[in-house]
Amino acid sequence: MVQRIVRISAIAALYSACTVVVMLFLGWFSWGPVQLRISEALTVLALFTPDAVCGLGLGCAIANIINIPLSGVGTLGLLDVVFGTLATVLGACFAWRFRDNPPLAVAGPVITNGLIVPAYLPLMLKGMGFYTIPFTSISLDGSYVAMYVFGLVATSIGEAAVMYILGLPLYRALRQSPVAEVLAEPEGAIA
Repeated sequence: MVQRIVRISAIAALYSACTVVVMLFLGWFSWGPVQLRISEALTVLALFTPDAVCGLGLGCAIANIINIPLSGVGTLGLLDVVFGTLATVLGACFAWRFRDNPPLAVAGPVITNGLIVPAYLPLMLKGMGFYTIPFTSISLDGSYVAMYVFGLVATSIGEAAVMYILGLPLYRALRQSPVAEVLAEPEGAIA
């Protein structure tokens, strides 16, 4: 039991720290309608242990709670805490379920984040000017459907880039390291 708590806590700390550091220095990079949340690459830890599902969920919730005052969205930021965390947890569950096929497993976070995150972002970002398509003057404010479709495409592309360009190489590197053995240790193996 202690081993599992330590594993879950370490994964949560790693995910939340990575997210917060990127938020502080490149806020737009990990938050908003166009995002590359680099910490999502850590979802590959779910290919090694089911404890990663809890750790990633906890880490995502912590990072999203910290982001509420940083983003200025107020209590609407709780949507991100609940539904953003749900997207990460479901993606990690998918990754664990299909862990024997890593390219398929990392599609889980792409699908769940692509479908869930754009569903609530228009509510959070309405009127903040975040729904102007980058590098254009095209504003999608006021059209939930247009904002959702744009968010679906943008979030899915960003998540796919993170998972396939960073996540899969991270998985391959970890698989060759002692970290894989530590993550996969059976309950009670370390006293």
